[in-house]
Amino acid sequence: MSNTNKPGIGFWIIGIIALLWNVMGVYNYVIQAYQTEAYTSILNEAQLALMKSMPSWNTVLFAIAVFSGLIGPFILLMRKKLAVSLFLISFVTATINQLYWLFGTDAIEVFSDSMPYLMPIIVIVFCAFLVWYSKGQKAKGVIS
Repeated sequence: MSNTNKPGIGFWIIGIIALLWNVMGVYNYVIQAYQTEAYTSILNEAQLALMKSMPSWNTVLFAIAVFSGLIGPFILLMRKKLAVSLFLISFVTATINQLYWLFGTDAIEVFSDSMPYLMPIIVIVFCAFLVWYSKGQKAKGVIS
């Protein structure tokens, strides 16, 4: 089946922004998972202890979220409906990851000086937007 509708400029802008956002997510995953100097140097002792105590399943969810999120924009820009599934996987895993971060750890107390709610909310909202947007593009026949 071929794509019947041409995407507008907004489609390309959103796809590229999604790609850049998810590249940042992969970068954050890599520096966190490998405890790089760039990562550990910005954390105080309590923050570093919290990060090192995170369960491995949470790290796996983080990886799934960012890598499915990274592949999603490429597939979207190729105008394939698989992007919807990839964005959905990213949304579900990122949401679980972020909710655990907020409510299953002491992150609120340990990171209290750096607005600990802000980034998790942004991540969840952006992931939800990408699911909604890709479903809309599929419904319009832009991706198939």
